[in-house]
Amino acid sequence: MNPLQTLRVAIRALLRNKMRSFLTTLGIIIGVSAVIAMVAIGEGAKAMVEQSFAAMGSNLLIILPGTTTAGGQHGGFGSMPTLTWDDLKAIQTEVPSVKYAAAQLRTVAQIVSEDQNWSTGVYGTSPEYFAIRDWPVAQGAPMSESDAEGGSKIVLLGQTVVDKLFGANTNPIGQLVRINNTPFQVQAVLAAKGQSPMGQDYDDAAFIPLKTFQTKIQGGLHQFISGVIFVGATSPAGTVRAEKQIRSLLRDRHHLAAGTDDDFSIRNLTELASAREQGTNTLTTLLASIAAVSLLVGGIGIMNIMLVSVTERTREIGVRMAVGAKPRNILAQFLVEALTLSFAGGLIGVVLGLVAAQWLAARFHWPMLIRPDIIVISVVFSALVGVIFGIYPARKASRLDPIEALRFE
Repeated sequence: MNPLQTLRVAIRALLRNKMRSFLTTLGIIIGVSAVIAMVAIGEGAKAMVEQSFAAMGSNLLIILPGTTTAGGQHGGFGSMPTLTWDDLKAIQTEVPSVKYAAAQLRTVAQIVSEDQNWSTGVYGTSPEYFAIRDWPVAQGAPMSESDAEGGSKIVLLGQTVVDKLFGANTNPIGQLVRINNTPFQVQAVLAAKGQSPMGQDYDDAAFIPLKTFQTKIQGGLHQFISGVIFVGATSPAGTVRAEKQIRSLLRDRHHLAAGTDDDFSIRNLTELASAREQGTNTLTTLLASIAAVSLLVGGIGIMNIMLVSVTERTREIGVRMAVGAKPRNILAQFLVEALTLSFAGGLIGVVLGLVAAQWLAARFHWPMLIRPDIIVISVVFSALVGVIFGIYPARKASRLDPIEALRFE
């Protein structure tokens, strides 16, 4: 009997008990659909984490000023200015692993257009900041060195601020806005950045040249930086090296003795992103592993039903052997039946898994990312489960004695 005939006989045998065949494949269906759904949601969450951290900037380090200590109480990082403009210049020129470095000063102010106003974060910085953050302009011209050095009264607006002040789908380039009663000309609209992992809207911000910020918005601390320093390393692998070199440089410049704490803090967002991604991978693997147990349970169900089928069809097996069927033909028939059950369950499970993932993503506003390799692996694994758990019943059927099988009632 050729393979096609064997398949036809197996399908006819399975269709004689449709409900039992469906219930047999249910474990496979649940297992495959759970694996597909969990991996799709897990991969989507991983992609969202990567996108959120990519929005912060590439190869990013943030240096915060030090702490205050009074009466045994520590004020926390940022409560005491310890970083100087000379420190920033030294980082830019003396650390080989640093590609860019820029100060960021911040305040909250009301921005007023002709007929609207909006309270937002106003930042004073330099052109290097936008290179560190991988933040291009969507409209207009980027901040230039001449803007920064000349103290130009220009402003670069985030997309959220533009929508609030001028309305959606408008071009505000050249318009005047007032910040703390000082007029600024809108020079550019920054490309949309989205939200941080903590939910902060990056686009709800306005940027002006550093010197302009100090003279028109908020006075500085002379030689100290009243904000933070953003650093872009030369490569993702170079962030750890840049962090070590910057720490060594600042400790030397601040004359900190060995064994004393740093009077600054360096945040390595690349390491934080890797930790978050690793946590997401672990959770995805755990959920997929739990779901895969259903496949094994489904395999046991297939073996159980196939054993029942062998018992029910003992007389049929005897008749087939009596008319010339060889043991390998009987073995092939029952193996094909088990494989058909598991393969069909795998295909149905893939469809249900994709539907479940889509529903979960829409219901809970989670991202979803389909991995074709996981779909293929799930279907192949379900087929292997059918073959592995179908071998014992098939071998039992093929070893029946024809005469005893014909006598079976």
